[in-house]
Amino acid sequence: MGSLIKKLCDKTFLKFIAVGVVNTLVGTGTMFLAYNVAHLSYWVSSASNYVVGSIVSYVLNRRFTFKDSSSASSSVPRFIINISCCYLLAYGAAKPLVASALASAPLSVQENGAMLVGMCLFVLLNYIGQRFFVFKVKA
Repeated sequence: MGSLIKKLCDKTFLKFIAVGVVNTLVGTGTMFLAYNVAHLSYWVSSASNYVVGSIVSYVLNRRFTFKDSSSASSSVPRFIINISCCYLLAYGAAKPLVASALASAPLSVQENGAMLVGMCLFVLLNYIGQRFFVFKVKA
């Protein structure tokens, strides 16, 4: 287990984190503005994060992190599948977990908390998915 973690936490991971900072700032801004300013629902707001953020993530990770030179026609469909699965898993898990932990809090606090927890889960799942499924980098 320890050697697997060391293999995963290489320079590729550091580049992914750097891209993630940019992606997270863009996505977080989009998501919280959609929810708190535009008053869109939890699901629409968190999904808007990944529509906008996914474009940033794909372009930067393909060129900077994974230096993928293959045709985009093969990686884009895998990227869309990866993002969709990560989104559903992360946010699907975050909402009931946070709702039970913050059961007495107002719904808006629960949903803002769930969006934050969902983002953290999403980052972990997305790194693994992009590295091994989308861009097929060997550990």
